[in-house]
Amino acid sequence: MAQNKVAGPEIERLIQLLSKLPGLGPRSARRAALHLIKKKDQLLVPLAEAMGIAVEKIGVCSSCGTVDTSDPCAICCDAKRDQSVLVVVEDVADLWALERAAAINARYHVLGGTLSPLDGVGPEDLNIASLIERCQGGGISEVILAINATVEGQTTAHYIMDQLTGLAVNVTRLAHGVPVGGELDYLDEGTLTQALRARTRF
Repeated sequence: MAQNKVAGPEIERLIQLLSKLPGLGPRSARRAALHLIKKKDQLLVPLAEAMGIAVEKIGVCSSCGTVDTSDPCAICCDAKRDQSVLVVVEDVADLWALERAAAINARYHVLGGTLSPLDGVGPEDLNIASLIERCQGGGISEVILAINATVEGQTTAHYIMDQLTGLAVNVTRLAHGVPVGGELDYLDEGTLTQALRARTRF
């Protein structure tokens, strides 16, 4: 039985587009759309304006691959950052997460995903060639592989390490193991095994 439409095509289109956002299904999208419509002047109009500006001005940094309103981006132009350290991440979301932590003041390189032969994603589909070029250009002493500890992530990390062999670059990766505040009883066997192998002096 076909579901009756409760609003005009413009509102249905808004709901449909919102439902494509991560974490929003059809029901959440309807609630979000209704909230925006009820607060049209305070939320919907400013959101539409911000999105219009974003479409016009936001682009991809030709150096590191992040998104920004300038090219090169603000991070690449920041002279206070350590120019000799390059943090390699899968996605812009990972870059933002590391920046929120404020644990390192370095530059970044966004791969745009991970190697996945089953999905047809090869080295030429990622920003690996540009990473190698940046390292060959000199001035970089360390590459930190801040890549997720998935099968695809580790495959990508090993591939990058192979490509950097022979260059005067120290390749490191993020530590894996017990998270801060984590309880051993709730961790999986793989995490516990890695934590034991990578144990450090107390």
